[in-house]
Amino acid sequence: MTARPRPPAHPVWPHTGLDATDHVPTPLRQFVLKVHGRCNLDCTYCYLYRGQDSGWRDRPARADARTMDRAAARIAEHVRAHGLDHVRVELHGGEPLLTGPAPVRAYARAVRRAVPEGCRVTATVQTNGTRLTERGLEELTEDGIRVGLSLDGGRAAHNGRRVDHAGRPAWPAALATARRLAAHPDAYAGILCTVDLAADPLDVYHSLLELAPPRLDLLLPHANWDRPPPGLRGGRPGRHRPAPTPYGDWLATVFDAWWDGGRPRTRVRLFQEIAALLLGSPGAAEAVGLSPVAAVVVETDGTIEQVDSLRSAYRGAAETGLDVFRHSFDTVLRHPGVTARQLGERALGAECRACPVVRVCGGGNYVHRYAPGTGFRHPSVYCADLERLIRHAAHRLEHTVRTGT
Repeated sequence: MTARPRPPAHPVWPHTGLDATDHVPTPLRQFVLKVHGRCNLDCTYCYLYRGQDSGWRDRPARADARTMDRAAARIAEHVRAHGLDHVRVELHGGEPLLTGPAPVRAYARAVRRAVPEGCRVTATVQTNGTRLTERGLEELTEDGIRVGLSLDGGRAAHNGRRVDHAGRPAWPAALATARRLAAHPDAYAGILCTVDLAADPLDVYHSLLELAPPRLDLLLPHANWDRPPPGLRGGRPGRHRPAPTPYGDWLATVFDAWWDGGRPRTRVRLFQEIAALLLGSPGAAEAVGLSPVAAVVVETDGTIEQVDSLRSAYRGAAETGLDVFRHSFDTVLRHPGVTARQLGERALGAECRACPVVRVCGGGNYVHRYAPGTGFRHPSVYCADLERLIRHAAHRLEHTVRTGT
């Protein structure tokens, strides 16, 4: 079999003919800082460690003090250049707590020391929950670092694919962490949960509510036209044929439970974003809406990359060729791939621009639009699912406004 040629580093740019000469970049406000580049789990669906982009193997396992200090200095430089009064740092991995909370705390402290007075730094660590002890949580709290938890649901049965490298389940330790966080709401950032069609949507939703997260992010599995998600076909992009909507149906079921639940303590970000966009408010999420992306990743060796999800498209898709030792974050803003993700509706194909729900959908997550050879200027592989969910939400919202119920 002849090997498929590797796509150009950023196929979206040469294939779109986009004119960005009048584009004014949006400053970066979210910095994903890789603390540890390895993970103690071996989740069967992981696009990072089980995917086609194995670049992580060539990087150091941990970010050292020199990389942390240089990344912090670059963030401070960006804050000063743009007069920012608030930035977010997301301490990530791999598993960022693989060697305990000390490196996470060190990175957050480096950023806070570096930024000018008057700039608030919100720091969050995203963990699989297997390495967070009571003492570790206390230490993170001392530095004002909130904790986000990644789960596939609130029961052991939902998390069967989250195992360590010996095949042992991660659930018991993750559940203990969830309960620990529920007892410390000030330190609890929320739960990330990827949709699994094999799991009952209401069981997943209610089981997660039992863990008392302040926020729940429901994520579509990272997939594209070349590598479609379970339950959907790939092939050629387009909406020219009737398409099933299993993910839209799943999410619509949860939407109804959320909508009919009054004012639950847990905020569901995807649903709140869609409702806000339907009411004409600007969005602030990557999954929907047309807001410019203002996030960037710093790897353990100081390499600057775009968001990790791009790795699910093809090897090298997230690369920029830049690093914190030689380049400013303003240089990152001029990178073609970053620019394309800040152009909003102008970066969408004709089919998306003509769609009646484009202002809410925004074309969906950028990486879900990828097709080999032609890049990212296509409808999302979840196009029909997103339309199904958005129209369902619009119907519920309209009924509530009309009847007051």
